[in-house]
Amino acid sequence: MWKLRIAMASRGKTKAEEPEAPDPLIAMARGLAEIVAEHNLSELILDTKEVTLTVRRGGIAAPIAQQVAFAPPPVLHAAPPPAAAAAPAAPAAADDDKAHYVTSPFVGTFYRRPNPDSQNYVSVHDKVDRGQVLCIVEAMKLMNEIEADVAGTITAILVEDGAPVEYGQRLFKIVA
Repeated sequence: MWKLRIAMASRGKTKAEEPEAPDPLIAMARGLAEIVAEHNLSELILDTKEVTLTVRRGGIAAPIAQQVAFAPPPVLHAAPPPAAAAAPAAPAAADDDKAHYVTSPFVGTFYRRPNPDSQNYVSVHDKVDRGQVLCIVEAMKLMNEIEADVAGTITAILVEDGAPVEYGQRLFKIVA
C-alpha cells in the first residue's frame, strides 16, 4: 500500500482532502510514486521551500495529518515447478547425524586467514580442537576470530573467502 504525506509549508497546514480538479501537486506525487516503484525504493522524500512530499511504499506509516492511498504496482509471481518435476531429496549421509555447524555470530566479511600473506587457519579434512581459531569475520573494521565450539574434523567450508556473511549463517561443518 502506498502512503503519501503532503505538507504545505506556505500555509503551515496539511491538505485535508484531494481536490476535485487535478492538482499539479497530486500529479507530481503520482510521478514520484512511479519512480519509487520503478527503482524498488521504500521511501522517497521531496523537500522544497513550498512543499514536502513523502512517498512511502509498504511498512508502517508515520503519524501524519493526511494520507492518500495509491495502488501498488502489480507483483508478478513465477509459478512453482510441478511436484512431479521436483528432484527427490537425497538421503541424509550417516555423518550428518554427528555434524555440527559453526555459524557467524554477526554480519560481516568472512576471511579464512589472518592476512593475505598467511596460510588459511583451517582446510577441509583438518582436525580441530574446541577453541581453535577457524576464521575471521570482519565487522565494522574489527577483526573477530571465530573459534570451533566442538572438536572434530572439518568436512566442509561453506563460505568463500572474502564473502559477506549474515548473522547465523553456517560457516563450517564439523563432524565429531
